[in-house]
Amino acid sequence: MPELPEVEVLRRDLERDITGRHIKTVEVETPRSVRRHKNKKEFIDRLEGKKVVGVDRRGKYLLCRLDGGEVLVIHLGMSGQLRRAKTAREAKMKHTHVIIGFQQGGQLRFIDPRTFGEMFVAETDAIDKIKELSHLGIDPYDHPISWDEFGALVVSRKAKLKPLLMDQKFIAGIGNMYSDEILWGAGLRWDRTSDSLQAQEIRRLYRSLIEVLQEAVKFRGSTLSDGQYVDLFGQPGEYQTYHNAYDREGKPCPRCRQPLVRERVASRSTYFCASCQV
Repeated sequence: MPELPEVEVLRRDLERDITGRHIKTVEVETPRSVRRHKNKKEFIDRLEGKKVVGVDRRGKYLLCRLDGGEVLVIHLGMSGQLRRAKTAREAKMKHTHVIIGFQQGGQLRFIDPRTFGEMFVAETDAIDKIKELSHLGIDPYDHPISWDEFGALVVSRKAKLKPLLMDQKFIAGIGNMYSDEILWGAGLRWDRTSDSLQAQEIRRLYRSLIEVLQEAVKFRGSTLSDGQYVDLFGQPGEYQTYHNAYDREGKPCPRCRQPLVRERVASRSTYFCASCQV
């Protein structure tokens, strides 16, 4: 699933590419992708003729602001992609579910093999009332807090560190992959409880959190062996080449050279160094 860095890369691409464009046509080939609307016509009617005035992000959600006080909300789910086509003549990829055409030319296409992602239009004033958005926790990339504030939030919980980092009500946007990278950077095991951390460990965790996310955005996200994540123009990310723990079972830890290990945690793979993560 695309996490905060991948979604932030797409937000920046969209901000540069579609802001100021007018939506001319909308095609919905799979109603499930616009399932919050009573039918696809309602979704189409609320988009056609609108102008995109900006693109924001909340956690893993993209918010394309429209003139007239509405927002196109996009969630990529497990396997979704947004791809820019220069012309309508470009061949459509398999699993293309929604196509947005612009008056100035070109299209924005929503591709989603597993159809867990979605698009919907909402009133700007209603965004904070949408359950999935209203419950989101802090955004450590867009709105970094002080390490003191972060520390107070961490020690107020009594949870294992990896599930805590992945809790969208605590921190918005972090998933399985980046939680492993953040914990490796902090030298902390995934199953340490948050209320057991000392001040210096909280500092390390906070520094690693910020540095990993910034570096991942800098290198335009992580594209794994499945190739599912690409940017708006179909280009893969590069940050996977800098991973220190995720998907590196049996390889030497970059810090202590002991083999990295994998454990199954809540049906997910967790990668860490049993030697230097404590």
